[in-house]
Amino acid sequence: MDVGMIGLGRMGANMAARLLKAGHRVVAHDPSAAAIAKVVAEGGVAAGTIGEVRDRLPAPRAAWVMVPAGEATEQVIARLGEQLEPGDTVIDGGNSYYRDTLRRAERLRRAGIDMLDVGTSGGVWGLREGYCMMIGGEEAVVERLRPLFEALAPAADAGWGRVGPSVAGHFVKMVHSARGHRPLDRDAAGGPGPARRRGAGGADLRHERPRPAPPRPGRVHGGA
Repeated sequence: MDVGMIGLGRMGANMAARLLKAGHRVVAHDPSAAAIAKVVAEGGVAAGTIGEVRDRLPAPRAAWVMVPAGEATEQVIARLGEQLEPGDTVIDGGNSYYRDTLRRAERLRRAGIDMLDVGTSGGVWGLREGYCMMIGGEEAVVERLRPLFEALAPAADAGWGRVGPSVAGHFVKMVHSARGHRPLDRDAAGGPGPARRRGAGGADLRHERPRPAPPRPGRVHGGA
């Protein structure tokens, strides 16, 4: 499957590498020529502009955005909205605020462009171990792009799932992050609560390495 990867920082570059290893064709774009060259050396296709990403992908296109949340994401998705065509898909794999995602998805929808919001976890270990992906968007679009998610996940049947319609992926990722990094039980109890975060043998779970641990897609897609 063909996919554009826009944003080749640590996660974006590793995701591009994992997709290439799985046999997918990756058209890579980043402001850094060195970052693009690294992906090309691994088998990817260079794109110097977002317009070149469009031109080097067959329709219907899929453009995966992995840039910092906020203004950078705003600009890239706006540019994609100008460059892509009806039936194409924008995938926002960053940690965008869900209300911003809602606004961007609606703007793209009016242009006939689909959008998936994919809350992504896995960090620097994702290249080897796979990524956890919480996906929001139309079910038919998710199914069409299933090979990409299966390649990026820890296993084809684990590590990813459609959690609801547009915005659901980023909303669930926000809750996931809040639970993992700022325990909600601390607020509910009115106190610090480190004892609640002790694992077997008294290990402090606040400093445990994060690992992909998402829902199985069979359950989500099966409606259970």
